Amino acid sequence: MFTQIEWLFFDVGSTLVDEGKANEHRIWDAIAGTDLSYEQTYARAVQLAKQNIAHPLKCLGLPLTPWHSEDEAVYPQAAECLAALHKTYRIGIIANQSPGTATRMKQYGLSQHLDLIIASAEEGLEKPDPRIFQLALSRAGCPPQRAVMIGDRLDNDIAPAKRLGFKTIWVRQGFGGMGTPLTEEDAPDCRVNDLTELLELLR
Repeated sequence: MFTQIEWLFFDVGSTLVDEGKANEHRIWDAIAGTDLSYEQTYARAVQLAKQNIAHPLKCLGLPLTPWHSEDEAVYPQAAECLAALHKTYRIGIIANQSPGTATRMKQYGLSQHLDLIIASAEEGLEKPDPRIFQLALSRAGCPPQRAVMIGDRLDNDIAPAKRLGFKTIWVRQGFGGMGTPLTEEDAPDCRVNDLTELLELLR
């Protein structure tokens, strides 16, 4: 399935970077001043995530409070995974991120394994807009049939990339990884539970 692949494109949040503590912080902020408990709210958010609700807190009628990027942490396997894959593939980022993605990738110790970073804040485009994927392919000089999109979100990563002809791998981490593919368009070519499994798949 992954023969003749030249480029691997990764999402960032809940793919290379663990957003668990940031999500926890956001839930605590959202329920401040209410009678809701963290445990109750988290359980309801998980139920909604399993139904492919992208922003479960908004669906619960809670405010989408500011994101605490200082709570993010790179997954322990990320550097090893990218370093090993970079021996065979060129590697890029396609992500919805706040300004400074390249700087953060350097701080995380990942930048030396990256050939291209396409981030929403700098490009003025956001996934699932197909233009951000097309921009990445154009800058990479790569046809979609020779590219793989790797991410945790069915709606932002898998479906739009698949429509353009990418191969797709769903990394089932974070709230996005709790979803359920409901259509052929949402169904990834492969699914893995973490970056260790991804490396085993692509090695």
